[in-house]
Amino acid sequence: MLIPLHKLVNHFKLSLRGVLHVGAHECEEQNSYLQHNIDNNNIYWIEAMEDKVKLMKERNKNLNIYQAVIDIDNDKEVTFNIADNGQSSSILEFGTHSKHHPQVKMINKVKLKTIRLDKLIKEKKIPIEKLNFMNLDIQGKELDALKSMGDYIQYVQYIYTEVNTEKVYKDCALLPEIDTFLKEKGFVRVACQMWGNCGWGDAFYIRQ
Repeated sequence: MLIPLHKLVNHFKLSLRGVLHVGAHECEEQNSYLQHNIDNNNIYWIEAMEDKVKLMKERNKNLNIYQAVIDIDNDKEVTFNIADNGQSSSILEFGTHSKHHPQVKMINKVKLKTIRLDKLIKEKKIPIEKLNFMNLDIQGKELDALKSMGDYIQYVQYIYTEVNTEKVYKDCALLPEIDTFLKEKGFVRVACQMWGNCGWGDAFYIRQ
């Protein structure tokens, strides 16, 4: 997280009950969540890469983590592009990412099926009414993930998401599009931190 969670909590006086984290990778934010007195049972992780999900389950059998490729449509077969650093893997292909981070390469492609968040929440009986903080880091597909929440977005008070100000990934949503969608849902962007001049960063929204 480019904007440390403790700074957001302290500055905006956040009251965190639970987390839905989309794009878990290796659950690097877990300690930060636990430090803010969020019960581990109220932290739910979603990750597209099966090897990462298996690794996380081996490290912590009590982790609530599910393998899923989140998108606006259900049951759509997509090519998932796997990067050599893991974190840059995405449904989308590199756009300006290749210019800003030439050392990162796509090394494999796998066919996977997509699922909407509202369907996953229902199928896995994820207690979304207890999870008021949402964190998204899925390489350019964050807006589609938000849209796929459907009516469940009403339970979320805080949204922390990766954003793009240029086409870092081909066909990725840009920051103004996320602003517009979330404004319609009652959220206002209150913080944003970009990573140098690389066209991507993190933004934080609060429901008004």
